[in-house]
Amino acid sequence: MKIALAGNPNVGKSTVFNALTNMKQHTGNWAGKTVANALGIYQYNGKKYEVYDLPGTYSLQTKSLEEQIAKEFICKENPDVTVVVCDATCLERNLNLVLQVLQITPNVIVCVNLMDEALKKQIEINIDKLSAILGVPVIPMAARKKQGLSALKKVIENEGWKNNNIYKIEYSNDVNNLFNDLINKGITNRFDQIEYIKNNKNLFKEDIIEDITKTTILNAEKIAKNVVVYKNKHYKKRDLKIDYYLTNPWTGIPLMFIMLLAILWITIKGANIPSDFLFHCFNSLEALLRKYTFFPPWLTSLIYDGIYRTVTWIVAVMLPPMAIFFPLFTILEDLGYLPRVAFNLDKCFKKCQTCGKQALTMCLGLGCNAAGVTGARIIDSPREKLIAIITNSLMPCNGRFPTLIAIISLFLVSTSASFLSSFYLSLFIVLSILMTFLISYILSKTLLKGIPTSFTLELPPYRKPQIGKVIVRSIFDRTLFVLGRAVMIAIPAGLIIWLCANTTIGGVTVLTTLSNFLDPFGKLLGLDGVIILAFILGLPANEIVLPLIIMNYMQRGSMESFTNLLAVKSLLVSHGWTIKTALCFLIFVLFHFPCSTTLLTIKKETGSWKWAVISFLIPTFIGIILCLFINNFANLCQLL
Repeated sequence: MKIALAGNPNVGKSTVFNALTNMKQHTGNWAGKTVANALGIYQYNGKKYEVYDLPGTYSLQTKSLEEQIAKEFICKENPDVTVVVCDATCLERNLNLVLQVLQITPNVIVCVNLMDEALKKQIEINIDKLSAILGVPVIPMAARKKQGLSALKKVIENEGWKNNNIYKIEYSNDVNNLFNDLINKGITNRFDQIEYIKNNKNLFKEDIIEDITKTTILNAEKIAKNVVVYKNKHYKKRDLKIDYYLTNPWTGIPLMFIMLLAILWITIKGANIPSDFLFHCFNSLEALLRKYTFFPPWLTSLIYDGIYRTVTWIVAVMLPPMAIFFPLFTILEDLGYLPRVAFNLDKCFKKCQTCGKQALTMCLGLGCNAAGVTGARIIDSPREKLIAIITNSLMPCNGRFPTLIAIISLFLVSTSASFLSSFYLSLFIVLSILMTFLISYILSKTLLKGIPTSFTLELPPYRKPQIGKVIVRSIFDRTLFVLGRAVMIAIPAGLIIWLCANTTIGGVTVLTTLSNFLDPFGKLLGLDGVIILAFILGLPANEIVLPLIIMNYMQRGSMESFTNLLAVKSLLVSHGWTIKTALCFLIFVLFHFPCSTTLLTIKKETGSWKWAVISFLIPTFIGIILCLFINNFANLCQLL
C-alpha cells in the first residue's frame, strides 16, 4: 500500500514518518524542512506499506514548490491512503488543508498530533465529534512518544474505512454552478477546476477565487469551534511574552548577537581540551606506528609527515568545535528559535530583493558552508536559491574558526579562548552578515535580477529540545558527515603538500619557489607569498592554512602542531608579521574562495560549474579589495 503523509509545516509530520518507518528523517522546530518526498517502508500484520513524507504546506491552492509537490503526488500518484497530520494546539489553521485534501482524494485519515502539548496547554479536542463531522477516521497522537501509533497503523490497514461520506464544503450558488459546469466538461478534480478558472479569461474573476478560499477557511473555523475547547484562554501568553523580546525590532537583533556570542564562547572554551587531547593521541599513535613500520624512508615520510599529519590535523582541529557547535545549533532549532532569526532578518533580505529563508541557510553556513548550500533547498525561487548558495561562503565555517581564534588571541587580545576572543570573532561574523546583505543586493540588481517572492513564516511554539536525539543527530548527520568529506579530500592534499615541501629545484624546495613567486602579490595585500600559497594549498580544507604557514616559515618537510601559541607568535613576528598583517590575514580568512567540499556541493546543487566558479570568485574578490584597502590605508597613515 502507498501511504501519503501530508500536513502543515511544523506539525510533527516527519516525526510521524519516523515513528512509522523507524527511519531517521531529519526533523526540526521550524517550517520548510522537507522539500522533497522522503520514502520509508514498514510492515504490519504481514503487509508491506510505503510511506511518502510530502513537503509541509499550508494550502494546495498556491504555487510554491512545496504545494506543487504535495498536490501533484496526491492527485496523480493516487496513494491508497492520505494521512493529514495536524497540530492539536492550532487545529483551526490545520483544518484548512484537511478540507482541501478531502475535496481531491478518498480514503483520508486525519492524525491529530501533539496531543501531549495540547494537554499541557489545557486544550481539549472532541476526537469522536471531529471524526463524525469530517466523515473520516481521526487518530489522536503524540508521535514523539509513539502514542497512538498502533491505532494509526490499524486504520491505515483498513484503508481509512474506505470512507465515502466525507465533509463537503458548501460554496456559494455562483461557485457551485461554475463547478457543476466544469464537471459536465469532464474536469472533476477540484484543483484542476480552480486552475482552469484561473487560466480561462472568460471565467476568471478575482472575487470567485477569493470566495473559494474564504469559504474553505470559514468552514475550518466553524468545525474547530464545534470540537475544540480552550480551558486556559491564556495558553499562548508565555510564548507571546518571549516573542515580544526575541522578535522586537529594538531587542531582537541585540539578543541574536548575545546568543551568537554565547554559542561561540562555549565552542571556543570547550574545544581546547578535546583538541589538545586528540593531538596528543595522534602524536602517540604516530610514534607507535613509526616504530613498527619498515618502509623506505621516503615512503615513511610521505605516509606520516604528509598524509597522516594532514588528516589528523584536520580531525583534531575540526572535530571538537563542530561537535560542540552543531548540537548547540540543533538545540536552538528544536527549541524553535531559528524561525525568529529568519523573522528578524526578513526585512533586511527583503530590501536585498531576496527571501527571508536565506537567514536559515546563513546560520547553517556557520557550521559548514557545504551544509548551508544544501540547506538552500528550502527556498522556492530558483533565483533566490542561487543567491543564497553563492553568498553562503561569505559566512565563516567551523573550519575557519580555529585559525581566526588563534590569530585574534595572538595579536588582538592577551589570552587564548577568552570572552574577548569570542567578542571579536562575533564582530567578524557580523561583518560577514553585512557583506552577505550587500552582495545579495548587488546580485539581485545585476546577475540575478528579479522580484522577491513572498513566503509564509510560522513562528512555532517553544518546545523542550530532545537532548538525546539532538546530540545523536547532530553528531552523525552533520559533524561526522562533514568531517568525513573533509578527510577524503585531505588525503590527496597531504600528498601534494609533502611533495611540494620535499621536492627541490636548484637546491630550493617547490614550496619556497612558489612562495617567492607569489610574494609580490602577497605584499600588495599586506600579506606575503607564504600566506597566499597556504590559502591555495588549503583549498581542500581551511583548517590547514595556518599549519602550512608555520611549516613553510620553519622550512620543515611536514606540518607541525602549535600547542604553544606564544612560540607561534614569535615565529610569525620574526617573519614580519604586525597587527596590520594580522588584520589583513583575518579578513582574507573571512573572505576567500570556498573549500573544495563546498565548491563540489555547489556544483551538485546547481548542476553547473558556472555557479561554482562565480561562488569562488566573489568572496576572493571581496577579500582582495578589503586587504588592499587596509594595507594602503595603514601605510598611508603609518599607524600600524
